Amino acid sequence: MSKRVLVISNMYPSRKTPTYGIFVKNQVEALKQKGLHIDTAVNKDNRSGKLNLLRKYALWFVKILFALLTKGRKYDVVHAHYIFPSGLPALFFKKLFGTKLIVTSHGGDLDQMAKKGGLIRKATEKILLEADAVIVVGEALKSEVTGEFGVPAEKVSVINMGVDRDVFQPRNANEAKKELQLSTDKKHILFVGNHIKAKGLQELLQAFQDLNVEKAELHFIGSVKDESFLQELKQSIRPEYKEAVHFHGTKDQAQLAKWMAAADVFVLPSHIEGFGLVALEAMSCHTPVVGSDVGGLSYLLRDGTGVLVEPKDADSLRDGIQRVLTEPDLRESMIEKGEAAAKENDSNVLLERIVTLYET
Repeated sequence: MSKRVLVISNMYPSRKTPTYGIFVKNQVEALKQKGLHIDTAVNKDNRSGKLNLLRKYALWFVKILFALLTKGRKYDVVHAHYIFPSGLPALFFKKLFGTKLIVTSHGGDLDQMAKKGGLIRKATEKILLEADAVIVVGEALKSEVTGEFGVPAEKVSVINMGVDRDVFQPRNANEAKKELQLSTDKKHILFVGNHIKAKGLQELLQAFQDLNVEKAELHFIGSVKDESFLQELKQSIRPEYKEAVHFHGTKDQAQLAKWMAAADVFVLPSHIEGFGLVALEAMSCHTPVVGSDVGGLSYLLRDGTGVLVEPKDADSLRDGIQRVLTEPDLRESMIEKGEAAAKENDSNVLLERIVTLYET
């Protein structure tokens, strides 16, 4: 008999915000297709500001309380995405009903939340130690969970969200460019992610404007978290590059895959990064990746799978992009190694490991 699972997450997409925690929803939907019975108690509101925060978390806790009171005993497993805050209400199920508790750390919960110290750090530690199993999306996070929080290594599994290879697949780059009405005689540089400072967008813009490459264009895809940051970014575009830098807003996964296939290089210049799933998705489309030597990217792009550059360093970033655009042999070898990494991280393979965790 398949297990009954409750997924608790403080990030989950809605019609208004289709990319907010999309990786959690993708995993839930894929697990349902494997025959698991899954309910969700999730927050779909990504607005910031004190009043909005209070309102959205209050509403989310009501949803969890409802699940606890009406079906609490029925769940075999409660799976929390993000240690804090999601792990906290998940812990009640374990305490009250002896439900198996699994928590997934996506990086931000350790790199940002727990670093705030005080109560959040204490709560993070308690949740990690009480959980029956801890999933982390990258090797760097495993070292942190075992080293800094004293979680036994045998309790920790490295399982990233995996790449959906039915969506992110290689296709002819020129055809993809034509479909997107991109010039086929230009080099296209692509970034996908939240438009925030910590993603290294200021360095990317500077690196692009210092490139020694004829006919290049830079494309930003993703959601704008802070309008003033975006304006600041746009103001730092030099007049001669105004026509070459494009902001496209958010795209669904099928569109993203097309953009990735069309791009000549994918760039992820983050200051911190738990795993860097978008980089893997680009590799799965046979697009070379340049990324910062931080967190999960240090592991994902090592040994020539991608080009690793110094974080917060526009010159290092420029040199990395330049190499990918001008060295054909390097490109070929990166595409080959990227394909191997995508195969290894195929979401179907990784989902089986989660099912096994639920069932053992």
